[in-house]
Amino acid sequence: MTTLVLASKSEARRAMLEGAGITVDLVPAEIDERSLDAQWAADGRSPAQIARLLAEEKARAVSRARPDAHVIGADQTLALGQDRFSKPASLAEARAHLETFRGRIHHLHSGVALARGGQIVASTVSSAAMHVRAFSDAFLDRYMTAMGDRVLTSVGCYQFESVGIQLFDRVEGDYFTILGMPLLPLLAMLRKEGLATP
Repeated sequence: MTTLVLASKSEARRAMLEGAGITVDLVPAEIDERSLDAQWAADGRSPAQIARLLAEEKARAVSRARPDAHVIGADQTLALGQDRFSKPASLAEARAHLETFRGRIHHLHSGVALARGGQIVASTVSSAAMHVRAFSDAFLDRYMTAMGDRVLTSVGCYQFESVGIQLFDRVEGDYFTILGMPLLPLLAMLRKEGLATP
């Protein structure tokens, strides 16, 4: 049976796949994401394109080391207008990000790629519009306390599947895209490659 590898250390992405009946090994990709991101942004690539390119680069990197396996790469970018955001480095930075998002719409772009033998077999990107409500400072205080260091684990400073849902008035987009991996297109890729039941 073909081995399926997720080029990530993300337990959330593994849980998504396992929930769909897909078993994967986790093998984090050793790439310089920040450097690649900066280079592609300087070249004029959009946040959506960068999410897809990062997913491809992760899949390709691990696939070179595991040529026997099919490798899934995934990545997510966040943009508010022309401004791009990365995972916060501190709780103070996370709070500042959330204050910036308050009452505004930002976009999450989630890329996914499938590689074999160091080559990309298929890739795509999906986007979601996130309408953040005009929450109070008191709510933000409670939110930061409830989240603690978990607020540092995602680019948007929230876990949409838990207390982070309270930040939003509404969203436009696929649930799995918001969580960081467009699962339905990925499952279609896996079925095409004979890695999931047709």
